[in-house]
Amino acid sequence: MQRHITIKQFRYFLAVSESASVAAAARMINIAQSAVTKSILDLESTLGVVLFERTARGMVLTQDGHRFQSSARKVIAAVAEAVQLKRGRPESLKGNLTIGVTSLVAGYYLADLFARFRRSHPSVTMSVIEDEPHFLEHLLINGEVDLAIMVSNALGEPQALEVEPLNHSPSRIWMASGHPLAERNELTMRECARYPLVVLEADRVEVVLHSLWAQHGLHPTVLMRSTSLEAVRSLVGVGAGIALLPDFLYRPWTLDAEHVEARVLTDAVPTIDVGLVWRRGTRSRPLALEFIELIREQSPGSRARQPY
Repeated sequence: MQRHITIKQFRYFLAVSESASVAAAARMINIAQSAVTKSILDLESTLGVVLFERTARGMVLTQDGHRFQSSARKVIAAVAEAVQLKRGRPESLKGNLTIGVTSLVAGYYLADLFARFRRSHPSVTMSVIEDEPHFLEHLLINGEVDLAIMVSNALGEPQALEVEPLNHSPSRIWMASGHPLAERNELTMRECARYPLVVLEADRVEVVLHSLWAQHGLHPTVLMRSTSLEAVRSLVGVGAGIALLPDFLYRPWTLDAEHVEARVLTDAVPTIDVGLVWRRGTRSRPLALEFIELIREQSPGSRARQPY
């Protein structure tokens, strides 16, 4: 029996967790699907826990899977930092780097990336601007912000911007633990449309998801539209309504797990993609290129490639 975990297994696990599919993960890291499956099964055997629920719509992280995902990202981040030592003198890079971020993704991506870059490049002065997506795009195009972390599959000016994906997040239905829908592991949109919706209007998430109901000929009642994730969580947690939201916002190891649960939809639902975004067609400064390279090295499907 395998008694240790390899770096490959961490990468394969993250690829599956981020794509919610063994097949998609295999394409991402360019290996056989059977090798990914075996790696995940060996990993679960070594850990003694089930990391994924195997459903008709793909691979969904269990609560243990979410916990392990956090640790796996730290391991890959540490490896990426070690790889950077091969570049020589990180202290030789100096100057200012300005990063834009939206309020929705800031709490999930910014701190880790910020801290890792600071450790690798202590002589760089970093500043962060938080704003709405459309304004961040304006700042990027005008050269006032070097990079931005934001929902990237609903950009207002996609022809003017480049994207490095951070996460392709599946979306699920959130509901109170005692909600009638919580009795099922998988749901259809038609079943969900019978209940009031709480809609999150932040970072263009609603732009990606709003047309789904109409595509299925469904018109659920909207209880509330809110720019506050906490307001959505609270209303869902007390059973006032349900919500369709991306998995990167769901944290089952927190107090939310006592009140809010998430279920897979059997209907095809687009992912919410979070990415690193910068201006297309202009040569970035070395600091921005170094930050982009750091992102690529931590990605489970990273490949050597040039940004321009």
